Amino acid sequence: MIVVQAPLRVSFFGGGTDLPGFYTRETGCVLSSAIDKRVYVIVKERFDDLIYVNYSRKEIVSSVDHIEHGLVREAMRATGVTSGVEITTLADVPSEGSGLGSSSSITVALLLGFSAYRFDVMSAARLAEEACRIEIQRLGRPIGKQDQYISAFGGIRQIEFHPDERVTIERVELSESVRAKLSQRLTLFYTGRTRSADPILQEQSQRVDGSLDVLREMRAQAIRGRDALQAGDLDGFGALLHEAWVLKRELGNSITDPGIDAMYEAARTAGALGGKITGAGGGGFLLLCVPPASQDAVRAALHGYREVPIGLERDGAKVMLNVHR
Repeated sequence: MIVVQAPLRVSFFGGGTDLPGFYTRETGCVLSSAIDKRVYVIVKERFDDLIYVNYSRKEIVSSVDHIEHGLVREAMRATGVTSGVEITTLADVPSEGSGLGSSSSITVALLLGFSAYRFDVMSAARLAEEACRIEIQRLGRPIGKQDQYISAFGGIRQIEFHPDERVTIERVELSESVRAKLSQRLTLFYTGRTRSADPILQEQSQRVDGSLDVLREMRAQAIRGRDALQAGDLDGFGALLHEAWVLKRELGNSITDPGIDAMYEAARTAGALGGKITGAGGGGFLLLCVPPASQDAVRAALHGYREVPIGLERDGAKVMLNVHR
């Protein structure tokens, strides 16, 4: 039996510059962090040659080609696992439409689980590269690359996406004091609805030509956000989140709506320095950066929404249990 976990993530700055419509022209850059909310994959050898797949539904098939769960099917093909296994996926938060990168985290976890099952544990770089290939090339999803890399590597990372398809990753080193204060200030509030990111990202990709200046500024914000963190300027970091949210709204019509805007304005009035809707937008979680003195007021202002406190996760995807017969 193999048990694997992979972290979800929050993206602070630069989202959209990891889409091929931008980074194939000029280098994209994001600032993201893994968080202590995770997805889990269990791979268990069976006594027969059937394949069982357990998620929000159950599949029992005799061939990989018959699996309807695209991520499971393609991860099995990529790693050479062909039969006689039972696969279970679990998640700490809604696994679809949360804006926390769950589908990419699941892909990374599946690849790690199957590669461990085959005695060929993939490196973080290989996990991220293969997860991108599965989601973007094999399944044709109109998504970027940041989620796969942050889930595989973990930590707070500045990630650059180059026109020649190279990806460079830099860990953002913070003192323990700054890390703890940042974690204390960050919180998620569930908007009460989930959504598919694909239509929103498709719209953004189609509008890249008219959004180049906005995307370039968002890339610059990723650099400024890193500098603010390393200087311990958490108030400046929160204010920059607000600037990034205002800018991101220019990328598409579906990123926000009146309900999300009302949540955000209520939080800002109560003392939140800044924030953003997670992922592509349109639903999922509202990420806020709130000074300790204002946190009770923000909770009161958003009392009808479920709060999900988060911590910053240092580790990327990893095998928690590896028992072979």
